[in-house]
Amino acid sequence: MTLPLLSTKLHIPLARPNTVARPSLMERLNAGMHRKLSVVSASAGYGKTTLISEWARRCGRPIAWLSLDEGDNDPARFFAYLSAALKFAGPKFEGAAFGLQQSPMPVPIESLMASLLEEIGLISDPFNLVFDDYHVIRDGTIEKMVAYLIEYMPPQMHLVIATREEPRLPLARWRVRDQLTELQTAELRFSREEAAEFMSNTTGSTLSPADIGVLESRTEGWVAALQLASLSLRGLKDPAAFIRSFSGNHAYVVDYLLEEVFQRLSGDIQTFLLRTSILDRLCGPLCESVLGSRTDGGGDALTVSGQNMLERLEAANLFIVPLDNERRWYRYHQLFAELLQKRLQDSAASKDQHGRADVAELHTRASLWYEEEGMELQAFQHAVAAADTGRASRLLEGERMPLLFRGAVAPVLSWLHSLPVEEMDARPSLWVMYASALLMTGQMNEARRKLEAGESVLLTAEADERSRDLIGHIASIRATLAVSAHEAETILAESLRALECLHPDNLPVRASAIWTLGYAYQLQGDRRSAGKAYAEAFSLSRSIGHPMIAMMAALGLGMIQEGDNRLHEAEETYFNVLKWAGEPQPPAACEAHLGLARISYEWNDLDRAAQHAAQSIRLARRFDQSDRVVAGQVVLAQIKLAQGEAAEAESILAKAEQNARYQNFDNQRPAIAAVQVLALLRRGNRVQAAHLARKQKERYSLIRVLLSQGEADAALKELEPLEREAEEMGWEDRQLKIKILKAAALEACGDRPKAVEQLTAALTLARPGGHQRSFIDEGLPVYRLLCVAAGNSAELADLRAAFEGEVLPVYKPINTAYAKKATAPLIEPLSERELEVLRLIAQGLSNQEISERLFIALPTVKGHNRAIFDKLQVKRRTEAVALARERGLL
Repeated sequence: MTLPLLSTKLHIPLARPNTVARPSLMERLNAGMHRKLSVVSASAGYGKTTLISEWARRCGRPIAWLSLDEGDNDPARFFAYLSAALKFAGPKFEGAAFGLQQSPMPVPIESLMASLLEEIGLISDPFNLVFDDYHVIRDGTIEKMVAYLIEYMPPQMHLVIATREEPRLPLARWRVRDQLTELQTAELRFSREEAAEFMSNTTGSTLSPADIGVLESRTEGWVAALQLASLSLRGLKDPAAFIRSFSGNHAYVVDYLLEEVFQRLSGDIQTFLLRTSILDRLCGPLCESVLGSRTDGGGDALTVSGQNMLERLEAANLFIVPLDNERRWYRYHQLFAELLQKRLQDSAASKDQHGRADVAELHTRASLWYEEEGMELQAFQHAVAAADTGRASRLLEGERMPLLFRGAVAPVLSWLHSLPVEEMDARPSLWVMYASALLMTGQMNEARRKLEAGESVLLTAEADERSRDLIGHIASIRATLAVSAHEAETILAESLRALECLHPDNLPVRASAIWTLGYAYQLQGDRRSAGKAYAEAFSLSRSIGHPMIAMMAALGLGMIQEGDNRLHEAEETYFNVLKWAGEPQPPAACEAHLGLARISYEWNDLDRAAQHAAQSIRLARRFDQSDRVVAGQVVLAQIKLAQGEAAEAESILAKAEQNARYQNFDNQRPAIAAVQVLALLRRGNRVQAAHLARKQKERYSLIRVLLSQGEADAALKELEPLEREAEEMGWEDRQLKIKILKAAALEACGDRPKAVEQLTAALTLARPGGHQRSFIDEGLPVYRLLCVAAGNSAELADLRAAFEGEVLPVYKPINTAYAKKATAPLIEPLSERELEVLRLIAQGLSNQEISERLFIALPTVKGHNRAIFDKLQVKRRTEAVALARERGLL
């Protein structure tokens, strides 16, 4: 989202000439800076902005100033301007929290503001933040944001609100806590002495005490009325008679005084004031455009430049406020602007000399100027004010990037909501934009309804290039809707349909469709196609400046690199995502931290892995509906288990399971079960581990259970189809896992040569990525194979050292009963012949082969087997071999 006219919104308004110093009020504001909030509340024309701007210049603190207008009733726009304003508070504030607004999922207010406050906390020096004209804010989301900001702001921050009405904030709570300073109408009214000083400064003459008394009484110290009176008094021979001639309440006083002031102005100034009153901000070229060309003969021409006219108005103190030090941008006092706008409407209705140019035409001229200057949001807003639906629609769609994708969701939604169905049906693209905007605000069901409305219109529309592109856009939105539910078939079908129908020049939507296509391929296990799609989406979105799709595509590439065992490349990709995301990071960055947690875990850097996993969970909590919190909890639990913190790991898993069950994240249940099985096996609970593995159909967990039960043959049988699938699909990460498990199973079967062969193949696969935990997590059987594996490379030495530092000292055999057997004294020691038979069993020889090798009868071999099993208290050859190795008998 662009931030136009920053200098007009973020700078302290310049002091008006001839103002009156009000030290008592400034002292009140100074005295309240230790509190959270100061509210200066009074109706229009009481000098709120003048007072606060003068105080801000003298308070001795950095000031972050934000002048608000009606257009700021857009949470994204408000947050962007707030972030920009806060940059004035201190050098450490980078405004990176604005990046959260680019998240593809709605971000909870509390999470958004928590990130902003985290960054504000980096500002060490005390500072003040000012919201001027806060009464224009009507959006409930923004009000919640401001309330959260005040409630949790750091002690070095103080907020000042200038407003015409009491803000819809929990002021009573802050009053009770002595966290609120208030200045209201009674304090802001000019006293008789202040009124006398003001009139003397502005008229250049001294009024009698009696006249001042009448004036102060009639205006009730209202600064706006006093200023209008001072303009009316200029050049009068009998000011006392004028003062006595008006009375009544504020509205009548202003009407009377405005009439007096306005009628005295020259015709060109009257025309200028009325026609430019449609503008929130004024600069010379813009005013000239609104008034019309000086050579068009239309009667609206300026006789001087727009800049000169603005300077004349400022010199005459005609309720115009300069907004920057260069005096390029101005605005009218709000009360004055409102009165001018009302008079303009009346003039247009009566078609008098000031109303020849229709108000809609003035807005159209402003829209044209803003568009030429590249300020498309302002151009769109004036097109809306001109009721020019065609022009507003074109500006909404944009030439390269729709306004929606640049953060202007709220004004677009507001306009679309105001349009009748007939207007929408006449332009089906508006239905599609409506659905897209609703999707961005998390209103999924409403988005689907708008898509259906758009599709029904397109069914009867002429089948041309434009309608075909809209059909493609609808399909892209449907694909995005299906992403959050991980519906691979729907995502694939809608993405392909979108790419088939979208116009080749519709690059933003094409980039989104290519990304969703990559995600569909990834869900289906087609990693090669997914990687190609992600790379294309990344390149395209970077070239057109679509940062969110670029981030999501890069995250997809990182996961593909992980799956290919290219861990160093994946790490670089994830770190690049975090660099692009900025600080503080948006919720979507949770996926990068989760990837870094997995990689750090695999490299056995458990502390670093835990840090990334915890940060991933923190960021993921900012999503309203996402399974990313559960995914982070699963990884964190696995890390805690590896760190020996079994109780904490099981607690985290319990929370993950509860979250998955409550929010129907069924896709996360197998991952939860996999770590739960590891934890159960560590505690020796093979029965429950087996039940859970079979219930969740977690085949790798089932294989580990079988190995723990000494059923290596069954484990090998389970591995066969998994191995074929991994090889056919090219899943190198699974191939690595399978080879390690297969090596452990072959070792348990007594086939050490084949076990070493499988382990060597696994080491070859693991070497480029530097894998360690895939080996360590399978325990002592893998360590023993590592000790006899060929080679003395640095990687192999590091892996052995990791085993020796973690597994050997603290290793607890998976089966508690098995552990007792491994440490309890034998009923009777094995004889030399029994040991000889046992060694041959461990080599994988059959009873017949042992008989032939030792030159003894087959029944004798079987007798030795029974004796060995009885002494070791086991029932199978594989158990006998495993237990003998634990005891050091082999």
